[in-house]
Amino acid sequence: MLFDRLIGKASPATALRRGLGLLEKEQFTEALPLLAQAAQAGVPEAAYQIGRLYLQGSGVPYSQSEAVRWLQQAALHSNVEAQCLLAALLVQGLVSAPETSADEGAARLFSTTAASVVSPTPDFEAAHKWARMAAQAGSAEGRALLGYVLTNGPHHLRNLDEARDCYERSASGGCAQGHLGYALALAGDAQLSERKTEIAEHIRAAAAAGIPSAVYMFGVLAEQGTGVEQDPARAADHYRRAAELGHRGAQLKWGVALIEGKTVPPDPVLGESWLRRAALVGDLRAAEMIGDLYTKGGAMPPNYAEAASWYRRAAEAGSATAARSLSSFYMTGAGVPTDAEEAARWLRMAAEAGDAGAQVDLAQQLLAGVDLPGGRPPVTDWFRKTAAGGDLVAAFNLGVCLLQGAGAEPDDQQAAIWLRRAAEGLPEAQYMLGRLLSEGRGIQADLKAAREWFALAAEAGNADSQAALAEMLVNGRGGPADVAKAIKLCQQAAANGHSGAMFALGAIHGGGHGIAVDRAAAARWFRAAAELGHGHAQLMLGRYLRSGAGQPQNLRDAQYWFESAVAQGIVEAETELAELSAASSKIAV
Repeated sequence: MLFDRLIGKASPATALRRGLGLLEKEQFTEALPLLAQAAQAGVPEAAYQIGRLYLQGSGVPYSQSEAVRWLQQAALHSNVEAQCLLAALLVQGLVSAPETSADEGAARLFSTTAASVVSPTPDFEAAHKWARMAAQAGSAEGRALLGYVLTNGPHHLRNLDEARDCYERSASGGCAQGHLGYALALAGDAQLSERKTEIAEHIRAAAAAGIPSAVYMFGVLAEQGTGVEQDPARAADHYRRAAELGHRGAQLKWGVALIEGKTVPPDPVLGESWLRRAALVGDLRAAEMIGDLYTKGGAMPPNYAEAASWYRRAAEAGSATAARSLSSFYMTGAGVPTDAEEAARWLRMAAEAGDAGAQVDLAQQLLAGVDLPGGRPPVTDWFRKTAAGGDLVAAFNLGVCLLQGAGAEPDDQQAAIWLRRAAEGLPEAQYMLGRLLSEGRGIQADLKAAREWFALAAEAGNADSQAALAEMLVNGRGGPADVAKAIKLCQQAAANGHSGAMFALGAIHGGGHGIAVDRAAAARWFRAAAELGHGHAQLMLGRYLRSGAGQPQNLRDAQYWFESAVAQGIVEAETELAELSAASSKIAV
């Protein structure tokens, strides 16, 4: 009790010294009256410490507004630490500048009202003021903060050259934030970004101080071998350290490293937990990857319900890839109830967000005549936008949609233009362009040019083009006939499962094409094509089986193949089937 009575008699310097001593012992409540006495006497250090207590909620109720008032009182009296702390809080939007004067702080010290001002918006103007005061006082931290404001503040405050100078001087003063800022300033300057070793050294210095983003960035440099020796194991260790410090991107990287097990011992369960941490704080890619883990299985058993929940989290936050995956789940009933409407909704969402695969899926549904909920999606607009940037696949898709009227009215001429553009690099487009030239659709007919485009695509292994070129060679369209070459092309296409080429081989070997007739070979090729659903091949196989050409006669099998051809819409097969039935009836009689 004697000590309490003597406090009022202590000098401000003594009160500050005793207060700081109590702070070191974490006796915050006892330290506060001493600090208040010193602060009211005009000691800036005491006001700074009181501001920190309010920020921490130590010995007093937590209050941003009170913290700012005390910090401002200290800062106005040239306390550099208070100036830096104020600037840091303001630039992060963690506090707002007080509307009342700093002198009111003392009056409010023991107030029962703990007003708290929360402002998520950075106050760069106020931060600039305090950071510049600290920088002018020679503070390395103040210079780093000023550099940040000059780099990221509103346009009228920005000055990249001065910012880089501030960062460099801060780094020279040993400030970790200065090292990081200077590295980023160098990397962001086109003329200075080649100084990779110097950039890496500054990031290394910032990482050594435990700045999470710097630790992560040094991991990236070590993984890529940029400015430092490439070292995947070292990179993984930095990702682990940054992940433990709460860096979201590092949590994703460290989780992947544990799952893949390339640079560290594999631990898929622990890896998934790190991905989960990143996903729960908003990392869309992490949520997608967890969905993939539970979908594909492997080291972890498949769990479609769990996968669907993570895909949904990522999709609702804007991930087009996750929305497409979720759409497929609703379509197949994996992990969620089958729901075609929900599947279509998520697929459209993915397409509208720019997922190229979803856009193609929607276009294919339109081409198949599917009635999509929400109206006809503008697939041609999507493809046109991408195609205009030089994407050949998009140009091809746009051409097909315009040709068949998917997502827009049919326009053969525009279709030909886009397919011609895509034909510069895509065999599929070369085939389609050849078709248009041979038919004179949307473009002037030119059999010679059609043959050339078919030949180009055929050389690339396009089976449709091999079959189309073979037909022109057999019939001498667009150039001289060459049956031997046509047979080779059909054999190549047939090896890739092209039923039309198989049928063509059957027809060529069946006679009338300038080579020796081989009905056994013709029957084999007709059967191969018929088994793949080729209607005319089914008709011809039925005829061969009925007559016994190239193989033993089998009327029952002939009837089966005639019926199959009828189901394919082959009119001639109806006559053949009727004649076979009539002949069978006479035999029965």
